[in-house]
Formats: sequence, C-alpha cells, structure tokens
Amino acid sequence: MKVLVQRSLEAKVIVDGETIGAIDHGQLVLVGIERGDTEADTQRLADKLIKYRMFGDDDGKMNLNVQQVGGGVLLVSQFTLAAETKKGLRPGFSSAAVPEEGERLFNDFVAKVRAQYDKVETGQFGADMKVQFTNDGPVTFMLD
Repeated sequence: MKVLVQRSLEAKVIVDGETIGAIDHGQLVLVGIERGDTEADTQRLADKLIKYRMFGDDDGKMNLNVQQVGGGVLLVSQFTLAAETKKGLRPGFSSAAVPEEGERLFNDFVAKVRAQYDKVETGQFGADMKVQFTNDGPVTFMLD
C-alpha cells in the first residue's frame, strides 16, 4: 500500500462536472492499494497519516499534524501508484490489487481514518476523477 500525501491549501475532486469532495487547507492523499495488502496495512497507514507531522509550527518547523492545524483530509484512490516503471516506456499494473479488493481496502482505509478524525472527504473509487489542488510548499511525502 502506498499513500502519497501532499500538503495543500485547497483541494477538490470532480466527477462528471460535479465536486464530490473538497477541503480547504490540509492533506490531499492519493492511495494506491497493491496485491497482498491487508487490513493491518490500512490501520498502520491510517494511524501514520493522521499523526504525520508535516505542518509548520510557530518556528516554521514541521512539528504539527493535520488535527493540530484543523486541516481537512481528502482521500483519493489512485491505482497508478502501484505501477511498475523500471522497465520499458509503458507502466505495468500487475502489482495493483484487483478492483474489488482495492475498493474493499480503500473503503477500509477511509473508515479507519474517519474513526480518528472527522474532517475527511473522498473521491469516488474507480471513477474518472479530476483532482484540483494547490500544493503548499510544495510538500509531498510517500508513506508505505
């Protein structure tokens, strides 16, 4: 499981011209589920995501987490994070979870994040989503 988390000033997900999830400042989180991932992985990364200190304190040091700054969390499934890119000029996706398992584990991850924090929005699993955001910093981390 890979989680790409980006500190954002604003972020939203649009499907068929309609905004289905949006936050002001906080975290835009792209979630890639891979074959072999489990509920233990979703729990570990949900815990890490909410506690991850990526926001500046009064001294400008990254000492605060999303809860401490009152930010939102926008979770977006993105199977392309599981792409194999070392060989050739076209990505391979054999390491990505099959859609049914990916959706089940993504929903499990969402539930675990929401159990710890109430400012959580999502995209739509499997949809053609348009994601708009303003990266703050830029600050981006890969959690796995």
